[in-house]
This record gives sequence, C-alpha cells and structure tokens, in this order.
Amino acid sequence: MQVVSVQMRDFRTYARAEASLGAGLTVVHGPNGAGKSNLLEAIYYGCTGRSPRTRNEREVIRFGAGATRVVVRLHDGTRPHELSVGYGWGGARAVKRMTCDGAPVERLLDVEHRPLVSVFAPDRLELIKGPPALRRAHLDQLVAAIWPLRSVDRSAYGRVLAQRNALIGRIRTGRASSATLGAWDHELAQKGLAVGANRAAAVKLLAEPFADRAARLGSGVPVSLRYRPGAGAHDEQEFVAELSSRLSADLERGYTGYGPHRDELAIVREERELRSYGSQGEQRLALLALLLAERALLARERDRVPLMLLDDVMSELDGDRRELLAGELRAGGQSVIATTDLAHVPGASEEAVARLRVGAGTILREAIAA
Repeated sequence: MQVVSVQMRDFRTYARAEASLGAGLTVVHGPNGAGKSNLLEAIYYGCTGRSPRTRNEREVIRFGAGATRVVVRLHDGTRPHELSVGYGWGGARAVKRMTCDGAPVERLLDVEHRPLVSVFAPDRLELIKGPPALRRAHLDQLVAAIWPLRSVDRSAYGRVLAQRNALIGRIRTGRASSATLGAWDHELAQKGLAVGANRAAAVKLLAEPFADRAARLGSGVPVSLRYRPGAGAHDEQEFVAELSSRLSADLERGYTGYGPHRDELAIVREERELRSYGSQGEQRLALLALLLAERALLARERDRVPLMLLDDVMSELDGDRRELLAGELRAGGQSVIATTDLAHVPGASEEAVARLRVGAGTILREAIAA
C-alpha cells in the first residue's frame, strides 16, 4: 500500500497544504520550526486517526481555527483509496469523523485499506525508557499487525480485567462476596493466556531481526529482547489457582496484580536493561533497531512493509550509521525522513528520491538538478 499524498487543512502550522510522496524515499528538509515534524504527524494522523505526539487532539488544530481535516490518498497497486480524518468542536463537545473511500468508519486502525506506519522521533524514546505499559501497548500493536484476527484478544482481556477489578472494589466495601469471583477468574485466565501467547510469539519472531539490526547499527555489545510475563501460568487451571492464592493481596491493593497487564518487554545489554542503564545514544539506537526489525518482520510475515516516518534521526548518527540506515530504507517500502541538512541523508540527491522543502506553512516539491 503506497501513500501517494497527504492534504491538510488547519493542521498545526498548516492552513492549507498538500504533499506528494515518492514511491520509495522522501526527504523533507527545512530549518528548525519550519513544519517538518507537523507534516510527518499529519501523515500518521491521516493513516491511523491518531497523533503520535499528543493525546490531546485539540493540539493538532491550527491556532485560531475551529477544526482540522487530513486526507491521505493511497494506491494498493490495483486501485486508489482515500482515508480522511476530520476533528473539531460542535458546540460544547468534540466531533470526529473518519472515512475510508467516503464511507464512515469507527476506527482507521481496523480498515483493510490502510498502510502500516512506523514512527521514529525524539519523543518516542519513551518507548525504550518509559513505563512498561508503553511497551506492552506497542507489542500489542505489533501482534495486531502480524495477526489481525488476534487483535480482539487484548481488548477482550481488558474488558474482563475491568470487570474483575470493579468486583474487587465491591467486595472490599462489603457489597459483594468473594465467591462471585469464580466465573470472572476463569474468563480472565482464558483471555490472559491468549494475550500472553500472542505476545510471546511476536517477541520470538522479532528477537533475531532486532539483535541483527542492533549489531549492524554498531551497538558493540549484543542487545536482546526479553519477554517477561506478568503471569507464568501455563494453563487455565494454573492461572485460576494463582488468582485465588493472590486474592488477599488483590483485595488489599484494590485491583488484580497477576496477569499479562503486568508483562514487560525488556531491552537488555549485558544483562542490564537499557531502560535504566542505557545512555540516550544507546536508547536511540535500540529504538531504531526495534522499528527496523519490525519493518523487516512484517515484510516477511505479511508481505507488507510499513511506511516509516523518521524525524531528526540522521543528525545524531555518524556517517557509517547513516549509510546503513539509508541502505535499509532503500531496500524496499516507503520512508519519509525529516532533516535540517540534506547532506545528512545519503543519496538525497538521487533521481529516485523525492525532496520536499517546507517553510512558512508551505510545502514545495523540488526537482533534482541535472
């Protein structure tokens, strides 16, 4: 699935703008503050219905405007498609409308004609050094990308977990009996085992390409992925027994303390987690290796290469690592790199590379000089 163009109206610093992407590598360049990051954000927003930078969706609306709209035009090799996301305020409440080929949809993430998208940006380092919940969510997104039909397992587990936690709250206040937990424990075990199996399978597939990319990016010492389950049970009976044995602790704390909602995806170097002991440079390389490994994995397992959006990645890489990254990106699929200096992107002047210059709310596609 190729992203042909993105059209923005009142998105961040853009009043009205459109950008056409190349079939392979597109380089977005311009000075700091010109709108490069905003363009990458708009591409992601139009493909997923979400911002990779903020949970407060009002922030994507241009200052002084009441609504924003992003339209992404695609081509699947046979025919064109169009995704659109509109967001604004209707009276006192937010109104959001998303469509695929003109038909309303609840979630763009569930749309068949949607490109997979991967983002590298400075604030995404939280995926490496932030709380485990971020890595669990990222791992669940990878599971959904590899095996779309399994995406329901995590949401089903979340619903049952919420019900059990609510019941624990009622038991604590004397409004329910602990005997009523039995049915929820069995259902939580069934859903939890599915979530854990999905995550473990994804990490098993990802571990080798991750270690390979980390080594090629020059980590020096081997870096590996470790899946650390929050539930070590192997079957439903064992899972339920663990829940029962921990009931007193659950009642004391007020929530369920056992299950895949306590999982951790650890990135380890010399038996020490990069989250706590890695330098920022090591964490950046680990994030880049993770995203490149996922790209390779999805190309192999799904025959789909995610569109990769890279913001300010080249400036902190040396020449060899820039060449290696550029080679990975040229190997297939679409990529968009934002940079302040074209010289930082190997091959940026090649004819096959699309170049976009941004500034003052405008986007200009540049021709390669003969």
